[in-house]
Amino acid sequence: MKIFQQSFKSLALVLLVFLPVSIFALNEGGDGGQVDTKKEVEDYILHHIQDSHDFSLFSYTSEEGERKHFGFPLPVILWSSDGLRTFMSSEFHHNDDGHVIVEKDGVKFAKIHSKIYELDADASAVNFDAEHHATNGHKVLDFSITKSVFGVLVIGLLMLFWFSSLARQYKKKQIPTGFGRVLEPLVLYVRDEIARPNIGEKHYRKFTGYLLTVFFFIWFLNLAGLTPLGFNVTGQLAVTACLAIFTLVIYTVSGNKDYWMHILWMPGVPVLIRPVLAIIELAGALIIKPFSLLVRLFANISAGHIVVMSLIAIMFTLKESLGVVGATGLSFVLSFFILLIEVLVAFLQAYIFTMLSALFIGMAVAEHDHEHEHDDHGHEVPDAQDVRGDFI
Repeated sequence: MKIFQQSFKSLALVLLVFLPVSIFALNEGGDGGQVDTKKEVEDYILHHIQDSHDFSLFSYTSEEGERKHFGFPLPVILWSSDGLRTFMSSEFHHNDDGHVIVEKDGVKFAKIHSKIYELDADASAVNFDAEHHATNGHKVLDFSITKSVFGVLVIGLLMLFWFSSLARQYKKKQIPTGFGRVLEPLVLYVRDEIARPNIGEKHYRKFTGYLLTVFFFIWFLNLAGLTPLGFNVTGQLAVTACLAIFTLVIYTVSGNKDYWMHILWMPGVPVLIRPVLAIIELAGALIIKPFSLLVRLFANISAGHIVVMSLIAIMFTLKESLGVVGATGLSFVLSFFILLIEVLVAFLQAYIFTMLSALFIGMAVAEHDHEHEHDDHGHEVPDAQDVRGDFI
């Protein structure tokens, strides 16, 4: 009980520190100054959950009326029609509407809605059509270190450091200390409650490393997304799609003869029905399963960020009807409790992705023609494959 109380107090303190910074960031807006109207709030929230080419925590307007940004630039790496071009994102001066043009070795670039375009050689400015699309430029291959990529690298390095330290302590047969005490029970939980029962005693060790990596990677990134750092890595479709593809490749390559036989030529059904079932099963294995993984994680994390930012925006959108004190108090209370729920969701989404990955892998490596163990009375004892099959 004392541990729970201390954890709750620590979490509340963290939220009390983080929430005002997030509110200040919303109040000042990322690119266009102060955010007050409903339209400005909606545009800012959509801008907040997108990836960016620089790392900006918040902005403010100086007494001289100059816009100041607190953060640091990131490398821009582009493959243009004339080869590779690199520069720092600060050369765009935080402009995102195409009015700032960067020229590198005779090639001109402009950033429009977080996308970088290469302009025509004779262009001196960006021309837009009625839908605000550039008519004298085209997108380039973008290999930049964006904010999400930077977040992936930071979390990856932290995981490498933490788990290397934990492994060294195990190697020396020491009781884990420091942050290793937090990691150890979670490692055992993923191994004993996710990998072993879903994949089976015979094969679970082979895939436990991947499941641990996915679980902690998603969980840490989800937690980082709740801080004023503004990470929304798992809310980027490209990231969740990549994770889903990893799972797809693993269970596709690891699938045994029984797995592919049940997909391509289902036993126990009429021969004329088998080709139809094969198409359905292939679509399920190669499209539906990974699609469900990527969409579930992407949608839940993005929705969580939108809800939190929308509740923070209450202090601006309702200040005329509720007053400054009433709107601010309502916004703070609702945002505080939603953030508490989001902490749970951060863990839950990591758990669900890892659980489904283990389930799909377990289905691929399951051995259907096997001898069952028997108890003292001669009855068959169900194993992991039987339990998983009944569950599905």
